[in-house]
Amino acid sequence: MPNEADAITGEDPFALFEEWFALARKHELNDPEGVALATATPSAAPSVRMVLMKGHGPDGFLFYTNAQSRKGGELLANPQAAMLFHWKSLRRQIRIEGAIEQVSDDLADAYFSSRARDSQIGALASDQSRPLPSRAAFLGRIAKVGAKYLGREIPRPPHWTGFRLVPHAMEFWMDRPFRLHERRHFTLDPRTGSWSSELLYP
Repeated sequence: MPNEADAITGEDPFALFEEWFALARKHELNDPEGVALATATPSAAPSVRMVLMKGHGPDGFLFYTNAQSRKGGELLANPQAAMLFHWKSLRRQIRIEGAIEQVSDDLADAYFSSRARDSQIGALASDQSRPLPSRAAFLGRIAKVGAKYLGREIPRPPHWTGFRLVPHAMEFWMDRPFRLHERRHFTLDPRTGSWSSELLYP
């Protein structure tokens, strides 16, 4: 039978996320901030990929990308998304669903300037999600951009930006023996801004 000593408790999903994320940063070997991001076209065709969360709090979950990529285009055309954090070392996961907001230019500028220079060059050189004739072609573009900005600050491309997922639902899942897992689902009341929760059958 499962050990109930560390049951999912509390009524604040953001405080619970902070607690679980702190554990993940201690125990997950690679990229505890890695999260699967699901988007969809306006006609509801889905796609999913891994991104890195770059900030979180009651205002939402932040990540950055090329707005001209597939995910960027889908986020702009259909501004809602879902995330899944899966921390295998902890045998826990968190699902998050909500609306998408684009961050301000100032915030995007600040984060872009904090990135490694090679990452900045790559963002400027890449036509993300578009066909690439060869790896050599991409490396050539990287070299060209690097030479152009040698000794100079690299500007943020206008299409490189950030998005924030503002949740209206969050679900916390904990592994239990014999697949008797524990699930707690949080739902936001848009009228009051308060959260309620309930257990779900596994």
